[in-house]
Amino acid sequence: MPRHHNRSRLAALVAAAALAVTGLAACSSDGGGGGDVTLQYGIWDQVQKPAMQKIADAFEKENPGISVKIQVTPFSQYWTKLQTAVTGGSAPDVFWMNGPNSKLYASNGVLAPLDGVDTAKYSEGLTDIYTYEGKLYGAPKDFDTIGVWYDKTLFDAAGVAYPQPGWTWDDYLATAKALTNPTAGVWGSAAALNDQQNYYNTIPQAGGYVIDDDGTKTGYGEPEALEGIRFWVDQITAGVSPTQQQMTDTPPEDAFLSGKVAMYWSGSWSANKFGQDATIKDHVGVAALPTGPKGNQSVVHGLANVANAKSPHLDAAKKFAVFASGKQAAEIQATSGAVIPAYEGTQQAWIDSYPSFDLSVFTDALDTAVPYPASTNTAAWVTIQDQTLSQVWALSITPEEGLATLAEKMQASLDKEKK
Repeated sequence: MPRHHNRSRLAALVAAAALAVTGLAACSSDGGGGGDVTLQYGIWDQVQKPAMQKIADAFEKENPGISVKIQVTPFSQYWTKLQTAVTGGSAPDVFWMNGPNSKLYASNGVLAPLDGVDTAKYSEGLTDIYTYEGKLYGAPKDFDTIGVWYDKTLFDAAGVAYPQPGWTWDDYLATAKALTNPTAGVWGSAAALNDQQNYYNTIPQAGGYVIDDDGTKTGYGEPEALEGIRFWVDQITAGVSPTQQQMTDTPPEDAFLSGKVAMYWSGSWSANKFGQDATIKDHVGVAALPTGPKGNQSVVHGLANVANAKSPHLDAAKKFAVFASGKQAAEIQATSGAVIPAYEGTQQAWIDSYPSFDLSVFTDALDTAVPYPASTNTAAWVTIQDQTLSQVWALSITPEEGLATLAEKMQASLDKEKK
């Protein structure tokens, strides 16, 4: 599943962030007394619960006297519930964290720095996401990268060759044009207004960046960012993609699955959905992203296990957070097929879980991947980003006008974070 933060809920969290430091207190089913310890483990994906339960069972076997109770909250409610729990002193001892929220929680004292994590076993792009002021606050659990899913039936009908390794932006655009059939209502591509799946990839592929490594400067005012944005907008003006309004009416994934869009950029999480549907898996393939002027970088994101800094059982919480992202836990995750484990050398079982797809494109992408853009207050500038780029995608303002405005407003937002 995509790892987007829920922006309205994150904005609410920002407003309450000051309360986070003072409101943190215990959260444990054993009331904080002596004897056996029960850790509460907060997650948001019911599909992954069986694997998480196996991980908890393995941890309990190695740590007699510590038990783990899993709490599943749907993603649509997760951040609101977590905010309330944090401010009220009832947050789980260990819980899932994502990149857009990590620095906000870490900077407000909600998370405990983790010791004993061998960072060499994880991609630097992943550990960077969960590092704040030189300390690691999250043990990477899994990761996702982006690929191009394509409809073999539409390719075959048009007599177009499937995407090949090393293909370029020009190849992609030519392929999209060849696959577009207005009479049949088929578009070659879906140039959706989607950051993680689309332009967070093409901006670095053009040599640009959304936000610098320090999280203090935006690259939206640079020509490389403009090139990365134009890659998508030009598809709409050329007619090889539905319009923004059409993609609002019919989401790109729905159009892809119904045979109306031939190529769809999406993450490794789609393997679990597409691979379990017999009507889809046999006529869908996946390819690596096409190469832009400076490469075919994919944005990488992934969840982490974090420990509540105010847990009454902090040592046990930190120990489980590290274990739940370690090798044994990663192997359990891999065989479930739901996500790609972050721990080095454990991904092959995930690749093998859906043999009809060449899932190695997602693990290979890790070699040149760039971290998901985030700062201490990601929500503030993401709101600006969405509002401005929606006008660009609707063709009501030019990409040049939109990015000039976005760069100015986003930089002002980042500057506020330093005060």
